Formats: sequence, C-alpha cells, structure tokens
Amino acid sequence: MNLDIHTTVVVITWLALVGAGISLLRGLWALRTARTLPFFRLQRGRLVHGWRMLSLTLVLTAVVFLLPRWGEPMVYRVFHPSPTPTLTPTVTLTPTITLTPTITLTPTITNTPSETYTPTPSSTPYIPLAIEAQFTSLVTPNPKAAFSPLVFTQGLNLQTYEPLHPGTTFQNPVGHLYAVFSYDKMTDGAQWTALWYRNGELMHWETKPWDGGAGGWGFTDWNPDPEEWLPGTYTVVIFVGHQWKVSGTFTVEGEPPTTTPTPTATVTATPGQTATPSAPPTATPSPSPSPTRTPFRSPTPSPTP
Repeated sequence: MNLDIHTTVVVITWLALVGAGISLLRGLWALRTARTLPFFRLQRGRLVHGWRMLSLTLVLTAVVFLLPRWGEPMVYRVFHPSPTPTLTPTVTLTPTITLTPTITLTPTITNTPSETYTPTPSSTPYIPLAIEAQFTSLVTPNPKAAFSPLVFTQGLNLQTYEPLHPGTTFQNPVGHLYAVFSYDKMTDGAQWTALWYRNGELMHWETKPWDGGAGGWGFTDWNPDPEEWLPGTYTVVIFVGHQWKVSGTFTVEGEPPTTTPTPTATVTATPGQTATPSAPPTATPSPSPSPTRTPFRSPTPSPTP
C-alpha cells in the first residue's frame, strides 16, 4: 500500500501516542513493584527500568506534539513533493470522453458535404498548364521534402535570412516583398515553383530547377512596379514538382501610388534636345583677293607754241 508523506506523519503520531501510553504504564508499574522486591540488586534494576520507561514516555509525548506541526515541513525539505498526485484529477476528467458519442449524431451533417464536396478539389492548389509546360527538370523530387510556414517581409538580410519587417498586413507602397521559408530533404535539380495570387488571380510566378541543397533557408520574392500592388488578399503557393508543399496569405491595404506624371516629363524633354542638332558649317576656302593693277594714265605731251 502506498502512503504519502502526510499520511505517514499522521500514522507515526498515533503510534507515538500509543507508545507513550504503554511506556507510562510500564514505568509506573516498575516503580511501584520495585519496593516489594527483597533483594537490592533486583530492586535497583526494576527502578532503572521504570525510569527508562518514563523517559521514553517524555520523548514520545514530545514527538506527539511536535511531529504534526514540524514533521511534514521538515520532510519536504529533503523529499520534494511528488507531482504525481496532481495528475490524479486528470483521471476525473476522463468521464468527459463519454460525451464524445454526441459526435455520432453529426453523421447527419456528413450528408450535407455532398453539396460542398465538389468545390473542394478547386481549393487544392495546382500548377496552371501554361506554367507546367515550361518545366525543364528531369529529376524526380523527394516526396518527403518539407517546407516551413511562409514569413512575409518587406526587407531581408540575405546573409542570415532574417526578416527585417515581417507581417501579414502591408500598407502601400509595399515595394519589394519576400516570402521566407526553411526547407529540408530537397533534391538539387528537382523542379520547384512559386505562384503569387491576388484575390485568386495569378499575378507573378517563378519555376526553375532547385539549386539550394538538401536543407537550409530560402525565399521567393516579387518586386513589381508600385502601381501593381493593388489592395486585396494575396496568396503565395509553393510546389516541388507537381506536389503542393506550403501556402501563405497576406493582405495589402491602401491605394498604390501613381507614377504617370513622371514619365511624361522625361518624354517631352528628350525630343527637344534631339531635334536641334544640325551639321556644323564647314569652312570652305575662298579665294583671297589679289592686287590688280589699274592702268595709270600718263599725261600726253602737248605741242608748245
């Protein structure tokens, strides 16, 4: 029979009380009968025995008074209370299992999923045929390959793969977004694909043979033009071969910035500069004027009278 510390202290206290009573009676009896003995040695031995019994009575009486108050705390200092008694209430919780037969009443609900069963295949992620046609790998992927849940972040330390601004809701402008994950049991050369959806519409994708080794950290990212981050619910789905591995969802809020005014300014500036250039005039040598002799009319002699 297993006894705990409290029960043991109670039992010892009662035994000490009974022992004190017995030793008291035997001590008094020994002292009283010692006077009737005719021999000194026998009388002296009986007296010693009586006083010993009375001393034992005092010791047991002290145990009776001290043990209930100080015994159990002192024992707990040496032997720590076992947590096993605290587990016993869990046994009392087992009757709650008897309530589970109420689940047997739910088969009436299993008839209704026959209507909702047809949409369930569409909820299973799949690779569109247009993307599947671009597969180039001939390596059979490991079916035991595993991916962790996706962590979305607006910044990433490419040395440690630590997300800098993780979250599930992002305000415009979003900028460059990463979906970070850890992986294990991958096979180099196996085809892997990442699909980015917005409200069920495919917006971005990448597919290529795997080159990241068997295990470690990886990411898929998207850095579109700012106006392409329309508000909505985005889902990223990752496949290895044709097998779906992990999905993650995040939300974009706020209207994206418009960048239409800036392109018009650059377009109008370039034609004005390109239209003006013309071929520089080339210097053509012109004949330098040479001195021409003008005829000098000399005076003609006139006849003298």
